[in-house]
Order: sequence, then structure tokens, then C-alpha cells
Amino acid sequence: MNLLKKINQSKLLDRDLSTQGNHDKTLLWVLLCLLAFGLIMVYSASVAQAGLSNFDNRNVFFIKQVQFAGFGLFLAAILMRVPMWRWQRWTFFLLPLTLVVLLIVGIAGEEVNGARRWLPLPGGIKFQPSEAFKLVTIMYMASFFKRRLDVLRDFKRVKWIALPLGLGVGFILMTRDLGSAAVVFAIALALLFLANLPGKWFVFVVGVAAAIVSMVVVTSEFRMRRIAVMWQPWKDPTGTGYQSMGSLMSIERGGWFGEGLGNGLFKRGFLPEAHTDFIAAVITEELGLITLTALILCYCWIVFRAFSIGKQARDLELHYSSFIAIGIGVWIGVQSFINIGVNISLLPNKGLTLPLISYGGSSLIIMIIALTMLLRVDYENRRKIRGFDVADPRDPKEPDPDAADNETQPENPTEPKSAQPKPITRTRKS
Repeated sequence: MNLLKKINQSKLLDRDLSTQGNHDKTLLWVLLCLLAFGLIMVYSASVAQAGLSNFDNRNVFFIKQVQFAGFGLFLAAILMRVPMWRWQRWTFFLLPLTLVVLLIVGIAGEEVNGARRWLPLPGGIKFQPSEAFKLVTIMYMASFFKRRLDVLRDFKRVKWIALPLGLGVGFILMTRDLGSAAVVFAIALALLFLANLPGKWFVFVVGVAAAIVSMVVVTSEFRMRRIAVMWQPWKDPTGTGYQSMGSLMSIERGGWFGEGLGNGLFKRGFLPEAHTDFIAAVITEELGLITLTALILCYCWIVFRAFSIGKQARDLELHYSSFIAIGIGVWIGVQSFINIGVNISLLPNKGLTLPLISYGGSSLIIMIIALTMLLRVDYENRRKIRGFDVADPRDPKEPDPDAADNETQPENPTEPKSAQPKPITRTRKS
């Protein structure tokens, strides 16, 4: 086993030395380019919306988004220096704090368009705690699985994993945010699957999640109306299907190559929430289906890199980091799929943003923090391959197998100690 472990680490070292630097520069530049592209599209999509809302400054949404992006990058520069073991310790404080804030929002949050999802803060800022709970869900499950993976074999004990997640999803549903609840469900199911939850229990969990979502949809009249016109919005073009009709007509007008940046027509009052939920339709109308296809490929590549980083962390026995990276990949993949699916009328409207693109301070800042953690996992993978210690100082150190072999080697009693071969001590350059 020790020989196989050394061979595996040797392969990882060869792969790491072939990629220069301490982090994935390609991933970093793709993320920064997506962020810059999102700022451009928010400006293009929100100018008309600001005018319709009677703002004195039509650049108000763009200015706020630039401020959110700047603050997010400032946090990223600080948090990039935080080791992953500190994130694991912070989980025990962030989880109850997020649950309390979610409960407060569900009871006394600010209501917008019939949904109570925002907590007003000083300075006119609105915070959406469901975005933070998505990241905290990944942190909690990663921490739990790293410490108590054996619990997954005892159903009487595994049910306690679902308690805080169930409370969080319940509080999110109180705010009428089924989209965020669906994302949390998807993250939890993916991490349970990767943690090798027994098959019959996994099927049971999937059934419970599907039953909860079905019950929430069936007991809500407006959600049932959205389901009824989801694939045929022209059946109710002035009512429930109005947003989907505007999105489809905007995409159809753009064609393959679009009408040109800033030349979109439907964002001027015909497409509600053009700078948030339906920004993908604006992108397609102005820059064409070819740009939307490139954007989808970018998300697919980011998800692939997140899974690759997570697999490498698992091979290096950095299990907490592995679950973090894969959970972030699932989050980005599911949320971008839902947002684009809503824009092409494949799914009913859920009110989810397009990662790094749509307008929204909470979603943008939390997503930047999550991607910073992903880059940190990749950085620590490379450090571990080069021989640096990235583990929590509180964790017990694993014994060195080479030292164990030397200790168990019996001495020859007939030979004086001075004549016995001395064990070779190996030093590692730090």
C-alpha cells in the first residue's frame, strides 16, 4: 500500500511540475473574464430598466454592480490567504448564524415581487442569506464527512446530518425561493453520493427530496400556473407566460450573431428583470446564440476543473478540500443550468441569477468567495505535492511508514550495536 501511495504521489508531482506556478492561472483568467463580461452585460441590460424605474441616474445598477465586484475581489485577496483548515473551523459558527438570519428573513424580511428573500442592511444594501446558505451547506457537509464518514453506515445516526440542512431548506421555502432550495438539494445529493452513502438510503433521500419539491409545487397556485405554461408560454402571453414569451422572442431576434451590443429591444420594457433573471436572453439578442454557446462551454469547463481539483485533493487525502471543490462545481453547474433553462423556457421561472453575470450583490459576492476557496484548494494541492504540510495543526499527525519499518526491524543480538547498520534518515526540503 505504501508503494502504491508513493507511485501515485510521484505521478501527481510530475503532473504538477509540468504546470508552472502555485495556482491555475487559466482558471483565474476565465473567472475574471466572466466577471468583466458580466459587468458589461449588466450595464447594457439595466440602462433601460433604470429609466423605467425613474432613477435619476440610469447607470445606477451598473455602478452598484461594480461596487459589489470590487468588494468581492477585495475579500478574495484577503481570503485567498486563509488555509482550508480554518474554513473548516469557521463552519461551526457560520452554520447556526446563517440559520438564524434565514429565520429572521422568513419572518420579517423585505418583500419584493411577492417573495420575502432580502434582509435590509444600513446604507440601502439588501442581503439575501439563501446565497450564503448554499456555500455553508457545502462547508458543513464537507466538514461532517471528513470527521465522521463512518456515520454513513448507521441510519440512526446519519439522519442527524439532515437536521440543519432540513431547517435551512425549510426557512428558504418560507421566503418562497424554491430555486435556491433546489440548488441546496442538488448539492446535498451530489455530496452524499460521492461520500458513498448506501444505495438504498440514497434512493430514499432522493425520494424525500422529490416529494418535498412536488408538495411545495402542488400546494402553490402560482407555481402550478408556471408549470402549466412552462413549455407553451403563448397559452397565457399576457399573464404567467409573459416573461417566457419575452425571453423566447428576444432569443429569436438575436439569431446566431445578434443585433449588436446595446441594440437589444426587449430589455426596454418587454422583458422584466432583464439584468437579473433573464440576462441570458439579453446576451443572446445582442451577441447571438454563438456567444451564449461559448458562455455555456465556459461554465462546463469551470465545473470540469472544479471536479478535477476535487479529485486531486482526494488523491492527496485532503478530504475536506475535495468535498469543497466538488460541491462548488455542482453549485455552479446546477444554478447556471436552471437560469439558462428558464431563459429558453425549459424550466419555470425560479429567480436564480447566472453566476458571475447577473446583477445582484449577495449572489456575486458569495460566488466570488466560493471561487476563491476553489482556487485555494488548487493552491494547497500543489503545496502538498511539493511536500509542504497543509493540514490542521490540531489534527493528529500520521506516522511515517519508513520510520515504522525501521523501528520494527529486529536487531541482531550476536552482533554489537556499533556493527549494525544505521537507519537512513530522509529529510524533506521545505
